[in-house]
Amino acid sequence: MVDDIPARMVFAGQRWTVTDSPTRLRESIWSALSQHNGSMYGWRFQATNTDQESFVFDVFRTDSDWHVHRTYR
Repeated sequence: MVDDIPARMVFAGQRWTVTDSPTRLRESIWSALSQHNGSMYGWRFQATNTDQESFVFDVFRTDSDWHVHRTYR
């Protein structure tokens, strides 16, 4: 995170760099996607790995870390 906005991550053993402007996903979006009860927020962003493959990621914050909910090619 840079200034509370996703900038890079490690996923599936690869380093990914955010390559667009992330969109914040609020709790109302997550309630439609999961059965999670309670406060929840996340982000949707495009990220590119070192092989120049790009995916869109939906990620959300848990109590202790971040979880990749879905990826889009």
